[in-house]
Amino acid sequence: MKLEAFNKSEALSLGVELELQLVNTNDYDLAPYAEDMLREMAKTPLPGSVVPEMTSSMIEISTDICHSAQDVIDQLTPIRDALVRNADKLNIAVVGGGTHAFQQWHERRIYDKPRFRELSELYGYLSKQFTIFGQHVHIGCPDADAALLMLHRMSRYIPHFIALSASSPYVQGQDTQFDSARLNSVFAFPLSGVAPFTLNWKEFENYFERMTRTGVVRSMKDFYWDIRPKPEFGTIEIRVFDTPLTVERAAALAGYVQSLGAWFLQEQPFTPTEDDYLVYTYNRFQACRFGLDAVYVDPASGEHMPLREHILMTMTQLEWHSEAINATRSIAQLRTDVEAGQNDARWLREKQAKEKLLAEVVRQAALRFRNPPK
Repeated sequence: MKLEAFNKSEALSLGVELELQLVNTNDYDLAPYAEDMLREMAKTPLPGSVVPEMTSSMIEISTDICHSAQDVIDQLTPIRDALVRNADKLNIAVVGGGTHAFQQWHERRIYDKPRFRELSELYGYLSKQFTIFGQHVHIGCPDADAALLMLHRMSRYIPHFIALSASSPYVQGQDTQFDSARLNSVFAFPLSGVAPFTLNWKEFENYFERMTRTGVVRSMKDFYWDIRPKPEFGTIEIRVFDTPLTVERAAALAGYVQSLGAWFLQEQPFTPTEDDYLVYTYNRFQACRFGLDAVYVDPASGEHMPLREHILMTMTQLEWHSEAINATRSIAQLRTDVEAGQNDARWLREKQAKEKLLAEVVRQAALRFRNPPK
C-alpha cells in the first residue's frame, strides 16, 4: 500500500486537538456521557469538531486551521464554553488533565464505533487503560522533506513539551511519582516510540510500504509515535502533551511549538542526526518522571543540565521569532511557570496535599477548566 501524497499547507499553520474527561458531579468519577454530549454539542455551530474517543467517558475537541496562538484560543474558547453549558444540562462536568485521578480502567466502556471495537479486540485491556487524555499539536510544513526535517528537529524538544504540559501524576487513586504517567500507557503499544530516522520523503514512503506489506500497518493512524507526519493535512503532529487543565495553556503550548518551528525554518539552527536518538528515551523518561525538575542531556554536546535551564535558554533564543508570530504572550506565560517550577502536575499535587481527597481535586480541576485563573 502506498502512502498518500503529502498535501501542501501553509508553513507554521496550527491545529490543536484536546482529549477531555467527562465526570459526574456526584463523586467526580468518569461518566459515560460522550454520546449525550456529542448530541448536545451538534446543536451549536462551532469552529473545529467534537468527536468521540476510545471510551465513552472521553471526547475530543479540535480547532480548524489556525495561524497563531491567539487564533487557537479564539477557537477553543467558544468550544469550551459550549462544553460547559451542555455539561451543566447533563449534570456532569468537563475536566482537563492527562489522566483521571482515581478512575478504575476495568469500569470503562469502549465507545461503539468500528475502529474502537477493532482496537479493543486487538489490544485487549490496553484499550480500556487507554482512557488517558492528550493534546495533539499540528504544525504546517511547506513540503514533505521539510516535514521530516521539522519532525526530527522537534524531537530534541520532546522533554520540553512533556514537562510543560505534564498533568497526570495520579493513576487509579495513587500518586505515581511521575509528573506525566499518561505516557507510560502510550509506551505499552507496539507501534509507539519514534519515527524512523530519514530526512527524505521517498525513503519514508518506502518504509511505509514495507510496513504495510507486513500487514501490521494499514494507515498512519496505526503509528503511536511521539511525532508523526500527517500527509493528508500537510503537517507533523506532536502527540506527547498531556491535556492541560485549561484551554489557555493548550494555546500557549501551541504558540511554543509555532515559535520553535519559526526558528527552525528561518535560521536552520542545526541538522538533526540519528545520534540525537541515543539520549532520546532517557530525556523523555526524565521529563515524564520529574517534570520541570528533570535532567536534560544535550544530544549534540552530551552536556547534562537542568531541563528547566534548557527550556529557559530556548525561550530566550526564540524571543524574536515569538514576537514575529504574535506568540510573545504564550512564551511569557510559560516562562513565568517554568521560573516558578509550576506545571499542572504540581497544581494537582498541591490541591491533594491540602484537600486529602482526590474527588475534591477533580472538582476543583473542573472549575479551573470552566473558569481559568486570570
